[in-house]
Amino acid sequence: MRIAVGSDHAGYHLKAHLLQWLAARGLEAQDVGPETLDPRDDYPDFARAVAESLQQGKSDLGIMICSTGVGSCIAANKVRGVRAALCHDTFSARQSRAHNDANVLCLGANIVGRGLAEEIVGVWLEACFSGEPRHCRRLEKVMKLEGAGEG
Repeated sequence: MRIAVGSDHAGYHLKAHLLQWLAARGLEAQDVGPETLDPRDDYPDFARAVAESLQQGKSDLGIMICSTGVGSCIAANKVRGVRAALCHDTFSARQSRAHNDANVLCLGANIVGRGLAEEIVGVWLEACFSGEPRHCRRLEKVMKLEGAGEG
């Protein structure tokens, strides 16, 4: 499993911690930036990098971290094929994968600490899409929304 991990300045330190945590578990995590802490870093740039990594097949899943996770989630969801979920608890993390087939996890560094972030990421990575007909039906409807308003 290949995981793209990005952040803005507010999520920089939690990103660095989670990259080490993922590596210690033998998971292939790619840091898509930023490389250094810069208060001018904006979450849309790195949410896009995470999302495009999935879109281009360079990663299977993504994790994006900003101050609340909200902006990152909004930005990542603008990229076709991305289903980003903002999760600050393990129940939402598990459900986002099992029911919604989320492929990007967004976290708020000002909301969750390192320990909880590890738990959320661990549960999210272990969960998988249920494939239940009701969830497949809903996912198809969500994917049709990507083309809504075009043409």
